[in-house]
Amino acid sequence: MEPATIGSIALAILFLLLVLGVPIGVAMGLCGLGGMAAIIGLWPALSLFSTTVYETTTTYDLSIIPLFVLMGAVASRSGLSRELYAAFNAWFGAMRGGLALATIGACGAFAAICGSSVATAATMSNVALPEMKRYKYDDSLATGSVAAGGIIGILIPPSVILVLYGVLTETSIGDLFIAGFLPGILTVIGFMLVISIITRINPEMGPRGEKATGAQKIRALGQTWAILLLFGLVIGGIYFGVFTPTEAAGIGAVGAFGIAAMRGRLNYETLSGSMVETIKTTAMLFTILIGALTLNNLMVFSTFASGLSDFVSGLKLPPILVMGVILLTVPIFFPIVTNIGYDPVWFGVIVVMVVELGLITPPIGMNVFVIKGMAPDVNLSDIYKGVMPFVAAQILLIILVFLIPAIILWLPQTAKMFR
Repeated sequence: MEPATIGSIALAILFLLLVLGVPIGVAMGLCGLGGMAAIIGLWPALSLFSTTVYETTTTYDLSIIPLFVLMGAVASRSGLSRELYAAFNAWFGAMRGGLALATIGACGAFAAICGSSVATAATMSNVALPEMKRYKYDDSLATGSVAAGGIIGILIPPSVILVLYGVLTETSIGDLFIAGFLPGILTVIGFMLVISIITRINPEMGPRGEKATGAQKIRALGQTWAILLLFGLVIGGIYFGVFTPTEAAGIGAVGAFGIAAMRGRLNYETLSGSMVETIKTTAMLFTILIGALTLNNLMVFSTFASGLSDFVSGLKLPPILVMGVILLTVPIFFPIVTNIGYDPVWFGVIVVMVVELGLITPPIGMNVFVIKGMAPDVNLSDIYKGVMPFVAAQILLIILVFLIPAIILWLPQTAKMFR
């Protein structure tokens, strides 16, 4: 059997396994290993697979993943999420839909130390949903805003997904982090605009909260110093070339421990919970990465990827049409992107924004199911109803950054002046 045919069959089996509910990292690894065994034999395939596992788990640059995950876990258990929500609530709570606005803002700020959309959604739902329920917010707006706000966790740096993209495509992780900042801020503003429009049309969906005094606003803002310090230290250090991304991750993790200790929250529960969460999340991410690299080996050996790349590039299709087809298949089709002249940093942020969209889009939408688990009394249909305006906003944002690449590329280009 021709190697390219084996590659095609492996991809078909991969999609079948995903439909059957096999974890994506395991499915990619099995298909990649099976396809390689069919091409070069079982023992050479196992030898190559073991090399992939070893090199992935011992790569210095990948230590950035557990360090950033640990930073977010410790910060979350230090009570920073509640203080963030309180600060945004003090400034926005008295507006129509103010609690939902505060939720989006707090999600964006928490994303700056988290890097995970699911963790952001789960953490902020514990804080925001009870408050919105107390003020009799419409269920769809309350749950929809938390689910949508959670997706910002993988765009505003530090983002674990951008790290994985950088490793798979050999793109600068530092540039990717810096590039995600402005689109992340635009996402926060866009989602806040959605809430403002909804509550202007129907004010009963998001009643006004209590009005804070000027002194209360300043005091609440002052309590967010820890988040600002961590974010400024990590991303500022990368931007000005003081730290590499890996060094910044280590400094961020140490900083999170220091802040927890200063607040008297560095206890056994915080330590054990943070470590367990870090181990589980890191294991999941490395499984996905190893599976993707194994599948990528098959695509290279079978010449499937290069053949498809040459075929698509030779069609002379409009670049926007090509992008629409390959956005979700980065490990296989990344060469097509560079062949038609797109910047890999720009493409990486676009990919993450599309992944964000998938996290709240029916019929799957992982964040929707996370919120359903946190709010079992709310119908799933109401949560989907609540996220649909945010889905529309996210699509518009993707179109915007596609048409204006400078939104993504301006900060990485200016950062080069400091390196």
